[in-house]
Amino acid sequence: MNDDAMDLRARNSQATREAISHAALRLAIERGPSGLALVRVHDIATAAGVSPRTYNNYFSSRAEAICAFQADQSRHAGQALRSRPADEPLGQAVITAVIELYTNPEPDKAGLRMIMSTPELEGEALKAFTMAEGPLAEAIAARTGTDPGRDLFPAVTAAAVAGAIRVAGRHWLEPGNTESFATTLRRALSCVFPVAPPKDPQDR
Repeated sequence: MNDDAMDLRARNSQATREAISHAALRLAIERGPSGLALVRVHDIATAAGVSPRTYNNYFSSRAEAICAFQADQSRHAGQALRSRPADEPLGQAVITAVIELYTNPEPDKAGLRMIMSTPELEGEALKAFTMAEGPLAEAIAARTGTDPGRDLFPAVTAAAVAGAIRVAGRHWLEPGNTESFATTLRRALSCVFPVAPPKDPQDR
C-alpha cells in the first residue's frame, strides 16, 4: 500500500471515529441528565451511519466514544509543543500550543457540561486529559535538555498543565462566566507559568 492510500485510509478512519463520537454525545445530550444510560450502541451506530460492529471496532464503551475528542486532542499535546519555535520561552510555547490545541474549535459548552456532570463521563475525560502528560513531558524534556527518566521537571510540569486544562474546563462552565474558553484556559495555564512582573526602575 502506497503512502497516499495509507493517508486516505487514516483520514477515513479518523472521520468514522469522529462521526461515532459526535453521534454518541449528541444523543446523550438530547436525552437529558440521564442521557448516557438511555443511549444504546445501536442508536449511536445508526446515528453515525455505521454498523454496531464498526462501532465496537473503535470503542469499548459509550463513555470512551463520547470523550474521544478530548482523548484525540491530548494525544497531540506533545506534537503541538514540538511545533513551536525552538527559541520561544518554555512557558510561552506551552501556553500557546495548549490554547491552540484545545480551543480550535472551542469546546461545545453543552457537551462539556454533560461530560463534567456525569461521573462515568467525567472519569473517562480525566483519563483522556491525562493522556497528554506523557507526550507533553517528552516534548518539555526535549525542549529543556532534561532527562525525563531522571529529572522530575518534565513530568511534574506536564501534570500541572493537564490539571490546569481540567480546572479551566470546570471554571468555564460556572454560571455567569462569559469568557471564551481560550481566555479561561490562558488564566489557568498562567498559574503554572506565571508571568514575571515588570522590574521596578529603582532596582536597575
